[in-house]
Amino acid sequence: MAFNHLPAGVHDALGPLSVTPVTHSVPMAKNHRTDRSPTDSAARPAPGTVLDRLASAPGRASRITHTEHLPPREGRHAVWPDRIRAEVISAVQAKGIEHPWAHQALAAEHALDGDSVVVATGTASGKSLAYLVPVLSGLLDGSEAPNGRGATTLYLAPTKALAADQCRSVKEISHPLGTAVRPAVYDGDTPVEEREWIRQYANYVLTNPDMLHRGILPSHPRWSSFLKALKYVVIDECHTYRGVFGSHVAQVLRRLRRLCTRYGASPVFLLASATAAEPSVAASRLTGLPVVEVADDASPRGELVFALWEPPLTELHGEKGAPVRRTATAETADLLTDLVLQGVRSVVFVRSRRGAELISVITQERLATVTSEAGTTGDRSLARRVAAYRGGYLAEERRALERALHSGELLGLAATTALELGIDVSGLDAVVIAGYPGTRASLWQQAGRAGRSGEGALAVLVARDDPLDTFLVHHPEALFDQPVESTVLDPDNPYVLAPHLCAAAAEIPLTDDDLRLFGPAAEDLLPQLEAAKLLRRRTKAWHWTRRERAADLTDIRGQGGRPVQIVEAGTGRLLGTVDAGAAHTTVHEGAVHLHQGRTYLVRELDLDESVALVQEANPPYSTVARDTTSISILETDIEVPWGDGRLCYGSVEVTNQVVSFLRRKLITGEVLGETKLDLPPRTLRTRAVWWTVTEDQLDAARINPEILGGALHAAEHASIGMLPLFATCDRWDIGGVSVPLHPDTLLPTVFVYDGHPGGAGFAERAFHTARSWLAATREAIASCECDAGCPSCIQSPKCGNGNDPLHKRGAVRLLTELLREAPAG
Repeated sequence: MAFNHLPAGVHDALGPLSVTPVTHSVPMAKNHRTDRSPTDSAARPAPGTVLDRLASAPGRASRITHTEHLPPREGRHAVWPDRIRAEVISAVQAKGIEHPWAHQALAAEHALDGDSVVVATGTASGKSLAYLVPVLSGLLDGSEAPNGRGATTLYLAPTKALAADQCRSVKEISHPLGTAVRPAVYDGDTPVEEREWIRQYANYVLTNPDMLHRGILPSHPRWSSFLKALKYVVIDECHTYRGVFGSHVAQVLRRLRRLCTRYGASPVFLLASATAAEPSVAASRLTGLPVVEVADDASPRGELVFALWEPPLTELHGEKGAPVRRTATAETADLLTDLVLQGVRSVVFVRSRRGAELISVITQERLATVTSEAGTTGDRSLARRVAAYRGGYLAEERRALERALHSGELLGLAATTALELGIDVSGLDAVVIAGYPGTRASLWQQAGRAGRSGEGALAVLVARDDPLDTFLVHHPEALFDQPVESTVLDPDNPYVLAPHLCAAAAEIPLTDDDLRLFGPAAEDLLPQLEAAKLLRRRTKAWHWTRRERAADLTDIRGQGGRPVQIVEAGTGRLLGTVDAGAAHTTVHEGAVHLHQGRTYLVRELDLDESVALVQEANPPYSTVARDTTSISILETDIEVPWGDGRLCYGSVEVTNQVVSFLRRKLITGEVLGETKLDLPPRTLRTRAVWWTVTEDQLDAARINPEILGGALHAAEHASIGMLPLFATCDRWDIGGVSVPLHPDTLLPTVFVYDGHPGGAGFAERAFHTARSWLAATREAIASCECDAGCPSCIQSPKCGNGNDPLHKRGAVRLLTELLREAPAG
């Protein structure tokens, strides 16, 4: 029997974001003024005071396991390069920005010199202005050309929301420049009637990599006048392009560069990144070009008080009688309620779409019935000032929420990582993070959203009942004393590269000279694509041979097919969408689906038509899918001895099937029952790290056959939970399987694999840091206060086997023995 732990398709998280704890500062247009009046500012309580109030309720103080104080920092000014147009400098000064910070001026200088540059500074350090000033100056120069469009700029954002927000900012700051700057958003929400105008006349086009891949590059003849004049390509929040998604974007950018060369353009790439390890290396890997790094953050920063918060144990018992800690969802809803009552403008970041909806609903209900200090009840106006924000909403819903948050109409927002990026949300006082977001980089990115007017801010990380979260709130040094992670991406992944070679050939036939642009793996892939009858060699070029669009061969976000539409039965109203990869686990028949505070039950999932029919309901439970997974080894690339056992890295094939779902009580998580499902299996070829143990090692660890399965399974769960500390991944990006006797190794074996076709680099990173990774895993299990295992150490919320069997002490002994014989380094 195999015990498994499968990644849940594609999630809201767009990837780890990279910020350090010492770069909290003010936003682009607020270098010298804030949105608040002096009186309003004076009335704001200090972040420490807000935290004291949160902790003053009975039993709350003991939940704070650590408080970190990051002191304020003064900014360093410079002057704009003298090549910037005077009109642009005047427009910037009209926004209250007299002088740039030193890093802004330096980045602008590199852009004017024609150097591709990455600005890697903290949240709200003014990265947008660093690239916008040279861009606007270039567009102004270009507007004097005979056709009025002698220079154009393409702006890429990882989300539609960020592109829309940046378009508003560009329009505001460029207003004094008249019609010389013509910004426009071009994405899936752009009305058809506007698209032709944008292609012909806009000179600052804001879009996302998905639209560039599917819409712009395949239609490049219609964009010829824009591409001929392309001077700058801006890549905002470039640290989000990691793993498989980042690898796809890297190839999309190579296709863009190839077309620009054919049209006679050689654009300069301007990248903005939150603080990351080796940003120039990651930016060069992404663009395929040498990139200069500007990483010395000269902006000011307000005080940041950062608290680690652990919900208490309850009297309830979960699976196998394990103690149950109060959920991060319930705890976070309490904190958001209290913050809103204090008048503290707050955003809560939540891991899942469902979590964002739940926290919003619970907070609204509590605010609507709370008794204020003045003795009044039912303050409905406060309840209306709280909302949820997540992916899958319709475009008009997203825009309305963004406007309400921007204006201050909303006082509290429960958001997924769809809001984590650089949308300008001025004047936030507090950020609550419900569950560790997967990387230190992402943690600091989210925390940095508060205090964006340069004043003090509060950040609170609320731990989930999870091995990594529990470890971190009791080991603050792992958060506050460690650097942020490097961005991991692999453009040479054949599962990524192959469809982009086809797409490039469909755009313009591929020549041998083009292959250097796409990397060393391209030449070997072409014969395989010809054998698959996707490409054909004619004279000196490779041609796309099929009638369908080559760009449709791949979804660059790895979603694995068409999004599933969620339709209300009876009315036919489209509520939203869910990624194809997540459909089996989230909108199966009988699943509970939340949307804008309303609860629906899924009546039917039609996989052929990619439609889930739902009807409004009010069940007293949530649902969690269960699945089974098997794994086979295709090829072992590297193998090293760990005593008699082995640590290996290579290619595997994973077969997964969702087989049932649990109904759990809201808030408490108590299991009410299980229902079988009949869904087809899915296979995945990917990369994995695995380790084996021998009979002698089991004897030394006192592991008998009765507890072997439970010890392996527990070690697997905990190791998956701890891997995000060592690789730039989210635990939902990876999966695992543990087997007491695997048919390929003929030994007890634990696998941890990348949840993306072809791999994403996470398992490889695990292999190279295995000693530290498994040592931290052992410590996390051993130091947990429970007796026999709980969600804080070895139980997993997405275990396909219902967390059975598990053996905590056996896992500790097994890992101790394994590490005793592990090679040094």
